[in-house]
Amino acid sequence: MCPPAMALTNDDEFQKGVKHLFENGVSKLPNKYILPVSDRPKVDKEHPNAAKSSLKLPVIDFGELQGPNRSQVLNSLSSACEEYGLFQVVNHGIPIEAIRSMIDVSTRFFGLPYEERAKYMSSDMTSPVRYGTSLNQRKDSVFCWRDFLKLVCHPLSDVLPHWPSCPMDFKEVAATYARETKWLFIRITEAILESLGLWGATTEEKTEEDDEILKQFHDGSQLMVVNCFPPCPEPDLTLGMPPHSDYGFLTLLLQDEVEGLQIQYKGKWITVEPMPNSFVVNVGDHLEIFSNGRYKSVLHRVFVNPAKPRLSVASLHSLPFNSMVGPSPKLIDQVNPRRYKDTDFATFLEYISSCEPKKKNFLESRKLT
Repeated sequence: MCPPAMALTNDDEFQKGVKHLFENGVSKLPNKYILPVSDRPKVDKEHPNAAKSSLKLPVIDFGELQGPNRSQVLNSLSSACEEYGLFQVVNHGIPIEAIRSMIDVSTRFFGLPYEERAKYMSSDMTSPVRYGTSLNQRKDSVFCWRDFLKLVCHPLSDVLPHWPSCPMDFKEVAATYARETKWLFIRITEAILESLGLWGATTEEKTEEDDEILKQFHDGSQLMVVNCFPPCPEPDLTLGMPPHSDYGFLTLLLQDEVEGLQIQYKGKWITVEPMPNSFVVNVGDHLEIFSNGRYKSVLHRVFVNPAKPRLSVASLHSLPFNSMVGPSPKLIDQVNPRRYKDTDFATFLEYISSCEPKKKNFLESRKLT
């Protein structure tokens, strides 16, 4: 049995989230969710800026990365990070059961009564577990059509007691998934560092400095965000998430089979087609800073639909919360001068607490003119 629910003190309907609105049969989009015309997913019916595209986004075969073709795969990885800021990973080594179980238990969490979900509502951005809606429900002037459950995942033994105890298997399934995605993040990060020339290809080529860089990522931050996008009565008027870049180093995103994720590429919005049991990996602001601008964090957004619920699980990884992130000294020279200030997680929190996060504004604030 789940523990009894606590009463919620906040009476603002919009603060209760879009799942609550959907459960109560909302048939028209409330004004709070209606974006200005210029920000909507379709401005002009004849020239939709959310156009479908036949563009094939980069796919990295993780199995090939571990084999004799590693150098060719690293070149593909480097090109993907430079041109798109995103790639999809297949044959990644994470058991299919771990993936399916995470989607299943997340679906069951959002299927709990509102009062049960609301136990974890908090405006404290440092809380080890936080349920909420929109991006920043205390600051957003227009809300987006999304509820989320955020879980701090490191150190796992410290945060696990705070995670939801209902569904009964939630902690076990989510902890297993967190460990698996951390493992994959480390393996991909090794490849990223090698592609930048910062990590030896063989044991003989690795230096103590190389090992120190990777050790920081082993001890680094991990934040898991489970996103719920219920069917929306008027999807042309709103977004599940507005255009933004992720603040961390890399994000590993698990999508269900429902379309929604789009990236901006050459001024157009391109839909990232869901591939079963794959991960979408996108470059975050910290990697753009660390690579001194060689790899670009990707601007992305989420559209919603009137018929199908959509669920995604984002695992955001970076250096420890108290670490400074700056351009790697090895990537700075006379031809490529330093392009970014150092930053840390506290700076990011202070920034988004004081204003609405839009596009790549935080990253722009870290650029040296």
